[in-house]
Amino acid sequence: MLKAGDRAPTFKLPAADGGTFDLAKSKGRNVIVYFYPRDDTPGCTVEAIEFSRALKDFEGAGATIVGISKDSIASHCKFRDKHKLTIALASDPDLAVHRAYGAWGEKTMYGKKVEGVIRSTFLVGPDGKVAAAWPSVKVAGHVEKVLATLRGDPAPAAPKKAAAPKKAAPAPKAAPAKKAAAKKAAPAKTVAR
Repeated sequence: MLKAGDRAPTFKLPAADGGTFDLAKSKGRNVIVYFYPRDDTPGCTVEAIEFSRALKDFEGAGATIVGISKDSIASHCKFRDKHKLTIALASDPDLAVHRAYGAWGEKTMYGKKVEGVIRSTFLVGPDGKVAAAWPSVKVAGHVEKVLATLRGDPAPAAPKKAAAPKKAAPAPKAAPAKKAAAKKAAPAKTVAR
């Protein structure tokens, strides 16, 4: 897999907007290149939506985003339209770009070794070199980490697990209800004077 400092392989891939995404044309600009396994699957959908929501922040920091999978352009268009995605989606059906970046290979799924897409992200700097790399991405909080790196901010803290709620103290026992006076008050005695 590519790492920071490596020359980013250039590529030209068909894109969902009907044109092509050409990395060489982005020279002089930061590009977020992320690889994902499949359109419209849970993790891939969350990642694409989060990148889309943050697109203006990335553009404001001088970056373009492209998501790459082996899915077809028709699949990308359905995925884009269904979830109102605003990022570029490119198709790499023969996996040449995946392999060049190290985003295809052996991984463990459900305890078994399989060959497939390794969810990963690369920040390609204006000089065409990898400025940062995130191999084996976990989707939760990933977009924020990439944006923080792009901006030169300290990495955001990992999301904290919600603390288990404390057990409520047992309610105090109610005082036993007073029994209705079983005895009638004794009649007042009259004292003769």
